[in-house]
Amino acid sequence: MSDIALAAPDDLAANQRLRLAGGYRLQFEPAQGRFVLLYPEGMVELSDSAAAVLKKCNGEGPLARSEIIDALQCDYPGADIAQDVHEFLGEALQRGWLIPVGAK
Repeated sequence: MSDIALAAPDDLAANQRLRLAGGYRLQFEPAQGRFVLLYPEGMVELSDSAAAVLKKCNGEGPLARSEIIDALQCDYPGADIAQDVHEFLGEALQRGWLIPVGAK
């Protein structure tokens, strides 16, 4: 999952619950053959690993960073993904794709 390694803010707490920001929608686009993140001004084509992370923020309820990492660790046993996931979540927060639960 090294293709999602990006700089993360130091204050991203392990128990901080995250969700997709308003106006963003994760969906599979057959034309691109991959998941994309749709928003009013456009679309972001996602790598498979980025989509796997964002799917964990798009389900029944928001997950904390630690829960996302644990869930992905089950999906990819033996892979050392914690740092990459932490960094990607930080980048997604900085870009406004994700927000902490309770934020508008």
